[in-house]
Amino acid sequence: MAQFIKIYPENPNEKEIDKVVKVLRDGGLVIYPTDTVYGLGCDISNSKALEKIAKIKGIKLEKANFSFVCHDLSNISHYVKQIDTSTFKILKKALPGPYTFILPGNNDLPKDFKKKKTVGIRVPDNNIAREIVKKLGNPIVSTSIYDEDEILEYTTDPELIFEKWQNIVDVVIDGGYGTNEASTVIDLSGDEPELIREGKGDTDIF
Repeated sequence: MAQFIKIYPENPNEKEIDKVVKVLRDGGLVIYPTDTVYGLGCDISNSKALEKIAKIKGIKLEKANFSFVCHDLSNISHYVKQIDTSTFKILKKALPGPYTFILPGNNDLPKDFKKKKTVGIRVPDNNIAREIVKKLGNPIVSTSIYDEDEILEYTTDPELIFEKWQNIVDVVIDGGYGTNEASTVIDLSGDEPELIREGKGDTDIF
């Protein structure tokens, strides 16, 4: 059964963050709050954990479009090609925030993502998520537990999330109620920004 850990987003407890980071380093799966919906994540460098998430989502790992949840913009340069000034301005204006940006991947992507031409980058405006990533030292690979076909209460209530996922994942973090609105997805890998999905984030950033 999963651990159910209460962490307050205003001032995340370091000991509780350490517990979550240990689980991630050991190849565990974690459900955690963001600035939008709750996410399901694992350590970007753990192949077995990545396979587990792909299996849960019912897709092959090489075809999965997971997001890389980073602590800040300095993290991003490890995984994407050098970006131009206009792209950087958009990122700086929007992040941290409820956005997923599609950017060209570089040659330093972890082995499970080597064939990816683009990657989705998230820097959520949520202290819990960002502190976990900061302490871990590298991104969490993440996918939302949001069901786009139905507005389900379990996607916002941590206790209901725990009931549903307690035998599937290793940790469920109670960071307060989430929202039923996913992030806005913007593709910045081409010549012009392209809105892929309109969600919680404003679209007037570019």
